[in-house]
Formats: sequence, C-alpha cells, structure tokens
Amino acid sequence: MNYPGAGYPSQQGGYPGQFSGPPGQQGSYPAQQGDYAGPQGGYAGQGGYQPSGYPPQPGAYPYQQPAYPNQQPQPYPTQQPQPPYPNQQPQPYPTQQPQPPYPNQQPYRPPPQAPSYQPPGQTAAYPPQPNVGFGQGYNAAGYPDLRPFQNSPAVQNFDYNSSNAGMQGTPSIRPYAAFNANTDAEILREAMKGFGCDKSKIITILCARSNSQRQQISNAFKAMYGKDLLKNLRSELTGDFEDLILGLMEPPARYDAQQLRKAMVGLGTKESVLIEIMCSRTNAEIVELRSVYRQMYNSELEKDLIGETSGYFKRLLVSMCAAGRDESMHVDPLKANQDARALYRAGEQRLGTDEACFNAILASRNYAQLRLIFQEYQKVSNNTIEKAIEAEFSGDIKDGLLAIVACVQNRPAYFAKLLYESMVGLGTRDTDLIRIIVTRSEVDLADIRQQFQQLYKKSLESMIKGDCSGAYRDGLIALVRGN
Repeated sequence: MNYPGAGYPSQQGGYPGQFSGPPGQQGSYPAQQGDYAGPQGGYAGQGGYQPSGYPPQPGAYPYQQPAYPNQQPQPYPTQQPQPPYPNQQPQPYPTQQPQPPYPNQQPYRPPPQAPSYQPPGQTAAYPPQPNVGFGQGYNAAGYPDLRPFQNSPAVQNFDYNSSNAGMQGTPSIRPYAAFNANTDAEILREAMKGFGCDKSKIITILCARSNSQRQQISNAFKAMYGKDLLKNLRSELTGDFEDLILGLMEPPARYDAQQLRKAMVGLGTKESVLIEIMCSRTNAEIVELRSVYRQMYNSELEKDLIGETSGYFKRLLVSMCAAGRDESMHVDPLKANQDARALYRAGEQRLGTDEACFNAILASRNYAQLRLIFQEYQKVSNNTIEKAIEAEFSGDIKDGLLAIVACVQNRPAYFAKLLYESMVGLGTRDTDLIRIIVTRSEVDLADIRQQFQQLYKKSLESMIKGDCSGAYRDGLIALVRGN
C-alpha cells in the first residue's frame, strides 16, 4: 500500500504519534505540537503500522471491533495514494502490494495539522545541501558554501551567518568576474621580468583573485612560459610580503597543513596555532586537512598531534581531529538542560574537575545546541560558561575550550580578537596576522572586519597601516578591503 509521502524511505512505526521526518537526519527538528495524537475513532490496540522491514503481509488486516461505541469504523490510513512531497515521484512502499480498502468505508482523510516540521523558506522535502568540493572540505574558492541557519524558536536571535560552525559568512575576496588566466599570467610575467619586481602588479592580480583563479593563473603561467610561478615568486619576493603571496597561492587545505606542521616541528610546539586551526574548522575541512597532511608529510596528523601535546589538551585535539561534531541545526532544550547540569556537576559543583565531561560535550554538540547549553548553564549556575572554564582549567586545555566557546558565540569576533592581539603592543606577530588574513579572506573576512570595528572602535585597515609597511602592508589591506 502507498504510504503518505511516498518519496521517503522506510520509516519505523509511522502511526500513531509524530511523523519521523526525513531519513538520515536523526532528530533534525524538535517534536512538533499538533501532529496526529493517536487513533481517534479508529481501531483500538494497534500500535501503528507495521515496521517497514517486515515481510509482506498476506491479505488485509483481520476485522477489528470498533474502539468506542456509536462510532463508525475508520479505514486503515493511507489506503488511497497520497501526493508526494515536492520534486519527488510517488513510489510504492517496499515489498508490499497495494491492498483494496475495506468495503463500505470512505477513504481516509489526514488531519489538518502538518505531519512534519518544515523550516521557514524551505519548500523542498529535504533541506538544501551545501555545494562542496574537494571531499566536502576545502574548495579552491575557500570553504564550503553552506546555508545560513535561520532563526530557531528554541534559540532566539542566533545568526548562523556570523557565528556558526563553519557556515559560510561574508568573504572579502570573491571570484573575479572578468577573469582571464592568460592575461593575468602575462601581467605577472611583465612584473617579474628584468631587474627588480613590480610588486604593485602582483598585488593587483593575486590579492584580487580567488584561490581557484590563482591556481588557473599558475597553470597558464607554466603553459605559456614553461616556468613555475611559485618558484618565480620565491626568487623575486622576500620577507613578510613573500610569505603573504606564497600563502595566497597555496590551496586552503595545503596551507593549513603547512601551518600545523610548522607549529609542531623543531623545538617546542606553538599550541596557539593548533588551537586556532583545529578548533575552528568544519568536519569536512578537517577530513580534507588530514588527507592532504598525509600526502605532504607521509604521516598521520592525529599521530603528530599526540606526539606534540599531552594530557587533556591532547585529548581535545584528538577529538577535533576525529571530525565527529554534529553539524545539524537541531536543538533539544531538554538535552541542553541535562548537558548544562552535567557540566555544572563536572566543574563548579565539585572539588576538582571532570575534564572528560567538558571535552565530550564541547567537542561533539552542534553549535546551535551548544549555544542553548551555554544559556542553560547560566541559569543553572548563575555563571557564564567562559568564567567556569577559566576557574576550572588552566594552560592549553583552557585556551582550547575557550576557543571553541568563542567560535560558538561569534566566530568573526573570535578571529577579530586574534588579529588585534597579533598587532597590539610592541612588535607584530606577522605569521599570525598573515595566516588569519589568508585563511579567512574567502570565508568571513568582511564579517571579521566589521566585528573588529565594533570591538576596538578602530578599523582593521587603520591598525594594519600603523603596524605594517611597504608592499606587505598594501597586500594585507587589499585583502581586507576585498575585490
């Protein structure tokens, strides 16, 4: 028999209760009020339809006595084919042949309530999926273009476009509309020919093209002149400007792998770089990063992280490297309250700290759920989660957990703070400044620029002008301003 919404795969125990929703999305939406609440005027003692995995049943159901007196027996639901969801063709329920309705019964009419929740602005049966490339991780034009999260009834005023887990924000660098790889290759060739180098032309081209377009320019340069563009750039450029331009020429996953490797090799480990990259990337980006790291260094990223760190900080990085975070938009208020109480019991309510509890929750829950957990935590403890972490932890594990919380609350603000810290005071941490500008330029650098202005009452551009100079300064400003 054809079940309602025949485009869906099999669902267990469809009626009574609530419709299970689309497959493959466990708990994608909270339970909705007003769905069919059970059999009314139907047959008593039946626990819903037979599960879809059951073998085909011979014939129809045996005759049942009406559950209540003075009520006409109702037909078994869905004896008439129901219209499919949009863009789906109706298909028969697997392994079952359509059965004729009981005699002298009217076709079933579903209740007026909507059987399943559908987010605002969404018309398809399934939510739109992101366009991703390179193994659903990094792509040549930046990070995956995921859909922004719309306001949820359970999480008010939460803008996924500015503070979610890897959702695409507002980049400063986009693909150049009038792009011509051969023309750009010619301009770069002219800029590096003869004595000296016209750095302004290099900035004009490479700081105004997407990463994908830079790869095409590199290929065109080799085809036209028989030379490697990266080698030419290395021979012509020096210092911080060289680091900036070469960073722009690397695909994002490869650049992240280089930065992690540099932070771990030699004497000492730069834990701040490990935290910044591992605690701010999406699952897909980390999966791609692991693969590229293996290809580049013939070593497993997780193994190297374990070898360079220790204790609960090591466990946190291993959790991040596993890329197992729930990245759905589902929020569960009851579960959020339970997790908030678990965090309170693991920290402020006891002597000592159960670090594993913090790791398990902060490394696995989706960002929308974590925001709700943090709100519940403040209700339970009369304290913010940030203050609780600062009181209960120290060292690298504290910095790692606070980085996750900061990304959950407002990712652009997190990177704005890192940029400010790289330039404030005596000297400039140019490596950090370059890495953040390069890696966020095609993701959310325009959002970061806005947050920087709000937080520090000065523009990011003006602070770069005060701390940097020459072509290096001009290249950074070109990326911040965008194309």
